[in-house]
Amino acid sequence: MKFRAVLTDYGVNLLERRFLPALEKIGKTCHILLTPHYVILLHNVLNTVGVQAIAQFTKEAIFDDYRISSQYDDRIAFTVDLALLSRALKSSVSMDGDLLQIKLVKKRAKITDTPTPYLTIESKGFRSAVVQDVPITQPMPRREVEELQAALDMAQDLPRTLVQVPNLLQLTSLVERLKNVGEVLEVGVTQYGDLHLHVSTTLVSIGSEFRSLRVLGVRADSTSVDATLNSSERLREARDKGLASVVKVDVKQFVKSLQCHHTKPDASFCGIAPNDGCLLMMFQYFIPGTRQTDNSISLHYRLPVLLDGIT
Repeated sequence: MKFRAVLTDYGVNLLERRFLPALEKIGKTCHILLTPHYVILLHNVLNTVGVQAIAQFTKEAIFDDYRISSQYDDRIAFTVDLALLSRALKSSVSMDGDLLQIKLVKKRAKITDTPTPYLTIESKGFRSAVVQDVPITQPMPRREVEELQAALDMAQDLPRTLVQVPNLLQLTSLVERLKNVGEVLEVGVTQYGDLHLHVSTTLVSIGSEFRSLRVLGVRADSTSVDATLNSSERLREARDKGLASVVKVDVKQFVKSLQCHHTKPDASFCGIAPNDGCLLMMFQYFIPGTRQTDNSISLHYRLPVLLDGIT
């Protein structure tokens, strides 16, 4: 199997300054899945415990001269340490070379006859070149690549209703305060654009409500519920009428998911998967200088739902 490509300046900015720092906030490693058309970073997607994250880029979004080949339908997957990859990218950029090439190689260490795989980043200048080798796992065999692809395909199912969440930094500040009250966060999403966040213990109950948010997907009129009721009563009525979904998640995991603000999304949405399967956070990015969605970049996080306070 072979992979080689040239990182664009925009691609380096996306990875080194935005997406890798965000992924480092939720885990130490991630899978990288290379396909003929996409580069996909996947965290924890083969595990049902903890936050799952999927960042997908078209090859044109971050690379020039993209070349890949393998026996597995030209797909290559492996695991990489995020801190090492981020450090290598940052160091390579600081060399200020004319070309930043990335490729898969195998090198034989002196103490062993077994070649070790690396993701090599080479910064090429007029008179010199600096090479940095990032160790990776052995590329996954076909069966594991197919398992990873299947997990990716399953994760593409979106909730029927998504509401646009308010400013991520303000929301993070709010949830950080709620985290000091309890460990379980109740999240309610309505089809008329209300988002409810609530934490309760035997001693105290506290929460916040955001009303009339932008809705994607299935929506309902806000007059469908009695506006004179308080927040909890309105959510209960909406749920009884099939206009809302409510799940409980680990508040610490919710805080982790909000670290996506490092990727600088232009819009953020929250929704609950069918059958209350998970809480999904989806992020949109605009084409620079426009208000048009950049479909070459996508990111979403999936949080497991707690049942009676247990995952």
